[in-house]
Amino acid sequence: MSPVWSLGAGLLLLLLWVRHRGLEAVLVHHRWVFVCLFLLPLSILFDVYYQLRAWAVWRLHSAPRLHAQRVRHIQAQVREWKDEGSKRYMCTGRPGWLTVSLRVGKYKKTHKNIMINLMDVLEVDSERQVVRVEPLVTMGQLTAYLNPMGWTIPVVPELDDLTVGGLIMGTGIESSSHIYGLFQHTCVAYELVLADGSLVRCSPTENSDLFYAVPWSCGTLGFLVAAEIKMIPAKKYVKIHYKPVRGLQSICEKFTEESKKKENSFVEGLVYSLEEAVIMTGVLTDEAEPSKINRIGNYYKPWFFKHVEKYLKDDRTGTEYIPARHYYHRHTRSIFWELQDIIPFGNNPVFRYVFGWMVPPKISLLKLTQGEAIRKLYEQHHVVQDMLVPMKSLEKSIQTFHDDLNVYPLWLCPFILPNNPGMVHPKGDEAELYVDIGAYGEPKRKQFEARASMRQMEKFVRSVHGFQMLYADCYMTREEFWDMFDGSLYHKLREQMNCKDAFPEVYDKICKAARH
Repeated sequence: MSPVWSLGAGLLLLLLWVRHRGLEAVLVHHRWVFVCLFLLPLSILFDVYYQLRAWAVWRLHSAPRLHAQRVRHIQAQVREWKDEGSKRYMCTGRPGWLTVSLRVGKYKKTHKNIMINLMDVLEVDSERQVVRVEPLVTMGQLTAYLNPMGWTIPVVPELDDLTVGGLIMGTGIESSSHIYGLFQHTCVAYELVLADGSLVRCSPTENSDLFYAVPWSCGTLGFLVAAEIKMIPAKKYVKIHYKPVRGLQSICEKFTEESKKKENSFVEGLVYSLEEAVIMTGVLTDEAEPSKINRIGNYYKPWFFKHVEKYLKDDRTGTEYIPARHYYHRHTRSIFWELQDIIPFGNNPVFRYVFGWMVPPKISLLKLTQGEAIRKLYEQHHVVQDMLVPMKSLEKSIQTFHDDLNVYPLWLCPFILPNNPGMVHPKGDEAELYVDIGAYGEPKRKQFEARASMRQMEKFVRSVHGFQMLYADCYMTREEFWDMFDGSLYHKLREQMNCKDAFPEVYDKICKAARH
């Protein structure tokens, strides 16, 4: 039988099976069929388009020349909104399904959509060690642009599709954050179009109140049109050391100890059960032992979290050299460990070698095609949360995650939180070491109920003076939200800059009622 006939017969059998089971049942219980046949190829086309566009911009040097023109167009849209009587709130016109958040904001349908087509690297200033970028530049795009020049940025949050704007208006973190802080703390200036259509620049010394109020504000103070981010010299490899640790107290002690060491360029922990974890430390280097180089980002390689788990199962330590860009995006191919729930056999060697080059599917496309049944299923039986808690509360926090959710692995990422003005800062007057605990997956706790369980978790995080990342489902009331976050500077600026009629309050953009 010819390959064409074989393919036709296979497709016919697939269609008959889908008809027998029902399309909705297949999409919910066998989602991998739809993902493998449709979303993976579409994701490749999506990537090719943006890579070709970035190459064309780089070759033609059009971004700096057109940036001012694009900003003027945004200003014109804001002034048009004013001329129309400022009847509705404004928001960016970017479709909600394109964001990395698993939910889509309902407000996109009711607010005035301001189109912001700003997705280019504008300038690399080697003297100041600063890169100036537009807000829709992604982490994958930025590292690919800077690394060949010998530069990188201090904090490169995971997942290629995370944008600079999202990481500033929301937040971002990486395993270097114990030295550099959150993504916002590596930024030295922002440029925004305000509610009156004016363009302003802010930095720690220029419009400083606005500079410190912008992070975590979710676009409710103005439209970000450019950002300046610190750069550091890039090196070829990350020398990473894997250390299995058993016992909750020992895990917390070892993780805290390594997080305090500034000689560690990177610190990360993967907790596989309440009593088992692997603590990883890394340093940047240009030299590597050839026999220990692991190009973990290659499409046929095991998923990173599964690779790490081998050290725990074998009860052994280990040292490897991972190419720097592979390290920065080590969790991208498996979307941390979320892809195992979508393609259960995705880490199988046969699948990796045959189809691994198409992985991962775009999160935006997964969201666009999920349908109401899958959305409800995920809402009730799936958790994607990042809670930022003081390092001194780590042991109590892991125990609480276990009792309330029982989701593993847990991601541990330390960060230093400076005592800067704004919505997020330590309780005391000094900088404090915090840790991001990421829970992604299906809770195994009996009688898990999304709303009740997450409200209990949010209450705990408030009690230890922690913070919830705003991309995730938030079940807090308005009063509870402003108990968690410091709104003093934020509300003062909204009053001063006449934002109340132009933009919704941040709570009204991120609360559960505002998303579906």
